[in-house]
Amino acid sequence: MNRHTIALQIKPGKFNDFRSGLGRIWSNLTHLMDDLEITNFSLWNVEDLVFGYYETDVLSPKPTEKQREEFRHLESQMEDSYAWISAPDQEMRLMYHDFGIVRPNKELIRHRVFITRLKGDFQEEYKRRHDGLIAAREGKVDPGPDSNFSIWNAKDYIFGYDEIDITMETAETEEDRKATIQWETKMLEIMSWYTDDVDWITGEHHKHIVRIGFHN
Repeated sequence: MNRHTIALQIKPGKFNDFRSGLGRIWSNLTHLMDDLEITNFSLWNVEDLVFGYYETDVLSPKPTEKQREEFRHLESQMEDSYAWISAPDQEMRLMYHDFGIVRPNKELIRHRVFITRLKGDFQEEYKRRHDGLIAAREGKVDPGPDSNFSIWNAKDYIFGYDEIDITMETAETEEDRKATIQWETKMLEIMSWYTDDVDWITGEHHKHIVRIGFHN
């Protein structure tokens, strides 16, 4: 399985235009994705940011010239409402992964999707800290409940995607809670949140990210 991401920013005052435009092109867009064997496609929105995640069996989809033209036509119907942060032909940098045991059945999956923004040129520091988490696993496969967990970078934005098997979730221990507070507090040195993931720690108030599209 190969994982891919996209991200865009909705232009000021264009949110309704973006949503209605997405509705108009959705059927044609998903037919194109089916032709390219793109699966598990989802779009997520918070504030003016939209993050997309999808999977393919091949390393990278190879649309025909006709399919490229169809994509360009669909894009032209919406281009006045958004600007790309990372387009489909601009792969984001994978900053962290803990894929674990991926669940093909998504019926009992809870998602955690988040967006943050680095406070400066901290891409390498962010990667270094998360490389430490990967090294600590010593190559062991995480049985869950998290799976398909990946974090991506485009410009100074950070996008996280996680599928959580709800049948394996357990109550958080006090030790886990302390470790989370310690980690997130340190990460606040280099990034700010768009989503509400750590509001319980900081006392700030951010919006909850919502899924605005899904196609499997």
